[in-house]
Amino acid sequence: MRDGVAVLPIKASDLSVVRQGRRVLAVDSVRIGDSACTAIIGPNGAGKSLMLRALGGLMKLDAGSVTWAGVAAPEPGRAVNAEDRRRRLAVGFVSHRPSLLARSARHNLEFALRAGGFTAQAAKQRASRVLEEAGLAAIVNTPAQRLSAGEQQRLALARALALEPAILLLDEPTASVDPVSTAPIEAMLKHAAQHGCKIVIVSHDLNQVKRLADVVLLMNRGSVVEQEAVGPFFEQPKSTTARKWLAGELLV
Repeated sequence: MRDGVAVLPIKASDLSVVRQGRRVLAVDSVRIGDSACTAIIGPNGAGKSLMLRALGGLMKLDAGSVTWAGVAAPEPGRAVNAEDRRRRLAVGFVSHRPSLLARSARHNLEFALRAGGFTAQAAKQRASRVLEEAGLAAIVNTPAQRLSAGEQQRLALARALALEPAILLLDEPTASVDPVSTAPIEAMLKHAAQHGCKIVIVSHDLNQVKRLADVVLLMNRGSVVEQEAVGPFFEQPKSTTARKWLAGELLV
């Protein structure tokens, strides 16, 4: 983990995001970073990805605030100082469609590490170690565009973890890959969590949520409906909305 950079817990208060006159995110209060893995779940259009981006300081809010360890999260588009830059590096983000350089797998990691402050030699050594740990040693010199969807996602995850974030935010990281590729991705996330990296994952796969998460955050219509430990949530959800959704009913 990055020394001397405090970003946890991440708290959001009175969040509001409006799109074309419609309020698409309306969250009174939420706190993450206390449990090893938090899963954000809910139907399509519930605001899950918006919530993730808001928590990660990746979008402007119409109202409300997001704080990292009690300090306002850096706003997108705003000039940042050295401390803000260090804080940003401590909050990782991986989308369901990774954006990779048109270079080798190794170069993708080395580029990110150099941007994160590593020397050329340290970046080279760390990239090799991280790729090996991710099970990608055989494709280190392969251009990223020639990798399978699963390999690309593992590469994007390895690149994010190589920077040793305090917390990693993931938006449907296995939505576009098959079960064979899902297993090593989940293994990487479990390993990262065991070594102190907090995980927040948006997922439609409830079995994946049960495998990975300690806490579940259910969203609907842009709001947080319920936040509960994974066991009690699935066994005895508190809200009517959660009970209906888990029963397979449509939320309208």
